[in-house]
Amino acid sequence: MTAVPHAQPERRLDVRHAGALCVGMVIGAGIFKTSPMAAQALGDPTQLLLAWALGGALSLVGGLCFAELAAAFPDTGGDYHFLRRAYGHRLGFLFAWSRFAVIHTGSMALLGFVFGDYLAQVVDLTPWLGPHASALMAALLIVGLTGLNLLGVRVGLGTQLGLSAAVLLGLVLLGLGAGAQVLAGHAPATPVPAAPGTDWGLALVFVFLAYGGWSDAATLSAEMRDPNRGIQRALLLGLGLVMGLYLLANWAYLRVLGVAGLAASEAPAAELMRVAFGRGAELLMVGVVTLTALSVMNALLIAGPRTTYAAARDLATEWHLARWNHARGTPTGAVLATAGVALLLVAFGDLTRGGFSTMVDYLSPVYWFFMTLSALAVIVLRRREPHQPRPVRVPLYPWLPLLFAASSAYVLWSSVVYVKAGALVGLGVLALGALVLAWHGRARDGVRAA
Repeated sequence: MTAVPHAQPERRLDVRHAGALCVGMVIGAGIFKTSPMAAQALGDPTQLLLAWALGGALSLVGGLCFAELAAAFPDTGGDYHFLRRAYGHRLGFLFAWSRFAVIHTGSMALLGFVFGDYLAQVVDLTPWLGPHASALMAALLIVGLTGLNLLGVRVGLGTQLGLSAAVLLGLVLLGLGAGAQVLAGHAPATPVPAAPGTDWGLALVFVFLAYGGWSDAATLSAEMRDPNRGIQRALLLGLGLVMGLYLLANWAYLRVLGVAGLAASEAPAAELMRVAFGRGAELLMVGVVTLTALSVMNALLIAGPRTTYAAARDLATEWHLARWNHARGTPTGAVLATAGVALLLVAFGDLTRGGFSTMVDYLSPVYWFFMTLSALAVIVLRRREPHQPRPVRVPLYPWLPLLFAASSAYVLWSSVVYVKAGALVGLGVLALGALVLAWHGRARDGVRAA
């Protein structure tokens, strides 16, 4: 049997693979869904572009922090491993649990619904699938991507490279659409109104949601051919590309739709292409958005199970979640478990009819809580393990880690204020994880006593 508990990941991957994962994790439904919400919160085109530039700059600072941690402590668990070393195994497990039960699986369910909803704009499936068409398409997508990733890490990452290329093409098309409008001398479709007031906290919740996910590239740190600077190059390359594309996309939105038109749009990318090139281009952009959902979900199935595998490995190697399939380069049990939870959340979302905003409520506060702790882990581990070799060091230490921690804490606070009841749901899931950890500790003590 090739899936044995003690098989370890091998260094097979290069910067191209990790960079594609970084881009694939970040450029998701966010840029196609959150720009209107940020425009509603700010109401001014200059401030909107500034918010996206600020989000990109702070994400690059976070990338520098994670590059130091990943080079010094390479592990398949990524930031789970950093948090565990900095704060102890209990908090590390809670983070792994949050990814397994909230962040990654919730994101997969959300993106599955985006896929189903956008597909419904092109093909009406309700005559065959009824009111559950979107949920059923989301479930089929999760099952299909799970099958691809079970074939092996090279198949999963090869799929990721192709999907990321399609997503980049779509964002470039947005820029071309706006450029065509500029050359034609057309004014924005909707006049730009005076800003009715600004809510930077709310705007940054949506901006950082769109930038979120890049940290998952650290889960590949133990598989990089260049163990020293591979992850740093991948993070900086991926985030730099994402920042440029996000600024291009928002400039295009503003140029063609205007800030009021953007704020009122349900599908700004598709609407932009319709205004610039007609119905055919609108359908093309719908296809790009569905490919974007595919790309991020595939990236989640690559990175998420690796954290679950690492946590199960550290807790109890007899668990099937702790088994690494050496031949395929994947944690097979963790992939299946992640897909199973995502399918349950799809069913939950279909029953509650929540949608995009509900999943933002569900995962944002939990995500930014742990991101704040990860930023501070740079400082904690420098003091706790000063002699550990650090091939990459954050410049301007400790100010840049503190800046990223402060920005993450601000978004955490803003997301709690914004989501209110949703934050309680996330805390409830974390509490359930704490109960699982306590049960496991008692069971292990009982075995030892026997």
